[in-house]
Amino acid sequence: MAAEEGPTVELRQRKKLKSSENKESVKEEKISDTPVPERAPKHVLFQRFAKIFIGCLAAVTSGMMYALYLSAYHERKFWFSNRQELEREITFQGVYELTHNNKTVSLKTINAVQQMSLYPELIASVLYQATGSNEIIEPVYFYIGIVFGLQGIYVTALFVTSWLMSGTWLAGMLTVAWFIINRVDTTRIEYSIPLRENWALPYFACQIAALTGYLKSNLNTYGERFCYLLMSASTYTFMMMWEYSHYLLFLQAISLFLLDSFSLQQSDKVHEVYKIYIFSLFLGYLLQFENSALLVSPLLSLVVALMLAKCLQLNVKKGTFIAKIMKVINFYLVCTLTVTLNIIMKMFVPHKENGHMLKFLEVKFGLNMTKNFTMNWLLCQESLQAPSQDFFLRLTQSSLLPFYILVLIICFLSMMQVIFRRINGKSLKEAITLEDGRIGGRPEIIYHVIHTILLGSLAMVIEGLKYLWTPYVCMLAAFGVCSPELWMTLFKWLRLRTVHPVLLALILSMAVPTIIGLSLWKEFFPRLMTELMELQEFYDPDTVELMTWIKRQAPVAAVFAGSPQLMGAIKLCTGWMVTSLPLYNDDDLLKRNENIYQIYSKRSAEDIYKILTSYKANYLIVEDAICNEVGTMRGCRVKDLLDVANGHVVCEEGDKLTYSKYGRFCHEVKINYSPYVNYFTRVYWNRSYFVYKINTVISFQS
Repeated sequence: MAAEEGPTVELRQRKKLKSSENKESVKEEKISDTPVPERAPKHVLFQRFAKIFIGCLAAVTSGMMYALYLSAYHERKFWFSNRQELEREITFQGVYELTHNNKTVSLKTINAVQQMSLYPELIASVLYQATGSNEIIEPVYFYIGIVFGLQGIYVTALFVTSWLMSGTWLAGMLTVAWFIINRVDTTRIEYSIPLRENWALPYFACQIAALTGYLKSNLNTYGERFCYLLMSASTYTFMMMWEYSHYLLFLQAISLFLLDSFSLQQSDKVHEVYKIYIFSLFLGYLLQFENSALLVSPLLSLVVALMLAKCLQLNVKKGTFIAKIMKVINFYLVCTLTVTLNIIMKMFVPHKENGHMLKFLEVKFGLNMTKNFTMNWLLCQESLQAPSQDFFLRLTQSSLLPFYILVLIICFLSMMQVIFRRINGKSLKEAITLEDGRIGGRPEIIYHVIHTILLGSLAMVIEGLKYLWTPYVCMLAAFGVCSPELWMTLFKWLRLRTVHPVLLALILSMAVPTIIGLSLWKEFFPRLMTELMELQEFYDPDTVELMTWIKRQAPVAAVFAGSPQLMGAIKLCTGWMVTSLPLYNDDDLLKRNENIYQIYSKRSAEDIYKILTSYKANYLIVEDAICNEVGTMRGCRVKDLLDVANGHVVCEEGDKLTYSKYGRFCHEVKINYSPYVNYFTRVYWNRSYFVYKINTVISFQS
């Protein structure tokens, strides 16, 4: 039996070996049949390397030059290095010293890191100590150096985004040129360095650049991984730097959702981005002291709804009538789930979300009316008004707006053309070539078109949001005029036959940006040089004198009351405790601000005294600029808003003052007669400020 089993086993093994040999030979035949891609010639590889190297060098140089330009301009504008420490802090205009105790606002213990979003300052302070910079450079210079460096990264990220979209670094150069020329409308870095958006938007620009590369169809595996990691890191950092970042990411998520609906090939990539949102929200919630605003944010509700909708999707053949119906049902399902989930989260999660923002939007769009001082004061802020004609005029003078509109129209129409073809079930090539003239078929273009339309719509309503929109106007316009695909798309529609369209598209994509660049250089470069050469001067002696008096004369335990903006400056420059701060994300502080502003209303001395002593204030500062304000906008002066809120104005057939037996407090207290001198004693004054000590013992004088 054993002898018989041996040959049979050997025969089976031979059969297996033969079959495996046959399979291997078949595989080898298949491999030999498949065409092996030819290696690119050495001169082509050298050209590619040179193009990438020069582009990267130009991007980094642009960012560094912009950061140096900001530093030089800041020095020239404020003569910063020659100022006393107190004057530097006034021109600095922001919170520098981290406070996390009960010595900032009277009768209130606040988490300053959370409420003031001081995470950037926390990181900067750690870097300042860890790098040993405290022995080399002053803290204020280290701080502004980081901010200016981030602005350089901001410009570099915009450069890279337009380069990725157009395929030429010439678009990046034009983006930077437009950004700097229109910097009044692209950034607020000149007005206030420590703004949260100055820290956050550079990271958002990096996220946009990474997302643009990630959505490209022809990206290799390594490039895709790099873009994904960069996108993950920048999304989370952006969320940590700015309390309103999740609203901006919500708009981005809407853009990606619409992209997913229109561009079927990118579904998996888009859902990977949703996972990044979930991870960033969860980590941000933990590290931001369990910030409940992130849990009730519309971003989380939308992403969860999109994930659930994907799980409920059915596999239906694309292009059929049922598939079209399912798309509509899916869209409706996502919208319904988002609203439902957000309502449920707000019911079960204790939160202090900015409820006044929703009320503000209701009043802004005419859905409601109010006499509330805080709401009307916010509505009167210039940054919350619709953009002025000067804004559009400036963008037109730099040729930015006309080219942006041209590029947006071409991309939008091409995108709609591609979408209608897909809806009708027509097959489209995945790999788009220059000859196709179909720029609206690229997923990253679809995303940017949708995103810029959403941001632009908001910027047309609220001028302050132009700083989110205008930088991407620069990027999109530069990409368009430098992109041969865009010109080719236009020529396809025009059915150009006299000249070879591809050749003409290549020529125009080089010639048009060159002409624009030369014209911008000729007109605006001398202005930039003049700004750097001209030594401007910061002159505010009254404020410097006030801060000096406080530091020298006021008791260390004193509490000051006044307008929120002035109180923020006092806290920054002197460290003394104040009754309020210019923060608009806390209901209690908003109420405090309204109560303290009553010093400019028609209230009695006793009423004002009770308000101030309820907050343990020892000194009151009256600002002449507010008391005698002559506003350009009718009804937007602080005293007018207070009169409306207090019922001292009847808005019928014009403004009519009702009877009040009390004069305006800020005027009456200056006259020094009873009963005002019974409650308040003037201890210091100059041309702009009047400081009164709040009497602890009231002495009634005749």
